[in-house]
This record gives sequence, structure tokens and C-alpha cells, in this order.
Amino acid sequence: MNGPNPDTRHPMVGFPQVCFIKNTVTNPQIVVGDYTYYDDPDDSEDFERNVLYLFPFIGDRLIIGKFCALAKGVRFIMNGANHKLAAISTFPFQIFGNGWEKVMPGKGDLPYKGDTVIGNDVWLGYESLIMPGVTIGNGAIIAAQSVVTSDVPPYTIMGGNPARPIKTRFNAATIEKLEALAWWDWPVDKISRNLDRIVSCDVDALCESL
Repeated sequence: MNGPNPDTRHPMVGFPQVCFIKNTVTNPQIVVGDYTYYDDPDDSEDFERNVLYLFPFIGDRLIIGKFCALAKGVRFIMNGANHKLAAISTFPFQIFGNGWEKVMPGKGDLPYKGDTVIGNDVWLGYESLIMPGVTIGNGAIIAAQSVVTSDVPPYTIMGGNPARPIKTRFNAATIEKLEALAWWDWPVDKISRNLDRIVSCDVDALCESL
């Protein structure tokens, strides 16, 4: 057996609160990998409501890798939320028109931090908030209700507001091995054959599967 079908919306029969969200997103600026799921009893299919201020004229993207677990209420603030910081007032007069569009910010006037990128095998805890332009490394864990304002190294547990490193999940040598293995990119039949090793603590045994 090769596991659940990644192209189905609800992989758990009779349990619609879990959704493989790559099959529900319609915004081309949101890219989601296989098997990444959103767990929300209110509406797991409407993950896009949690991606805020993602405007096509800004051009940034939210990129989420494979095998990620996203808890209820996870939210992403995108670059479209930014206001001009260097002026006396931060109020966005221009968006209301009626003559106020004359102070439309020029290119480079608004803060822009690029794409928001979530790696593979990442767990985003309940109501965590990810700010614009953040990169979260493979295997990282974000604690519930944390506010992530800076990049997160691979296999690091972060928590708090603003989120700070709590600990790394493995030592540096092991993290390097896991990054090189990139098991999430294996064919699904190979992942299925090695599940017992993937969910174990024995990295050397997983390496032997190569």
C-alpha cells in the first residue's frame, strides 16, 4: 500500500476537519506540496481565509512544502499589509481615492520582504502567526500562538511573541544528514516502505534505506 491519495481533499474517511489543502487553494500565489494538511473543524477547505493581505499587485507568494501539519487558526500576514514607515503618517490615504490617490506610494516606498516559505515536514501550532517574508526550515516546529517574525532554522522548535528558539530537535550533524536525505522528496512507495524508520529516532537506519 502506498498511503492516502494526495489528490483527495479529505484523506480521513468521515473526518472532514482534516484537508489536504493543495486540492482546495485557488490563488496562484499560494503553492502547497503533497500531503500537507490543515486541521480545522469549522472549515478545513477554506484555508485561504488564513492568508491575509495577499494581493496580486504586490506579487509575493506563500510557499508551503510537503508533509506539513497546520493546526486550526494558523495565519500568514503577507506583504500587502505593510504601510509606509518613513513618512509622518502611516495612514494609507491613497487606497480611498477621491483625490487622495495623488499620494500613491512609489516603488520601494512600502516595506517588502519577499515570499513567505515554509519547508517540508513543518508543524505549525494552533493559532500561530507567520509574518511576511519569513522562511521556516524543514522539520521545524512552531508552538501554539507564537508570532514568527524572523527565519527559523531547520529542525528548530520556536515559541513566543516574538518567537525565539526553544531548542533544536537534533544535533547539528544529524540535522545535516536529514537535510541531505530529504525523505519528503522520495517516491511515495519508498516512503511507505520506510515509514517505521521515518517515525523512529534512528537517523542512521534511515540513511541505510538509501
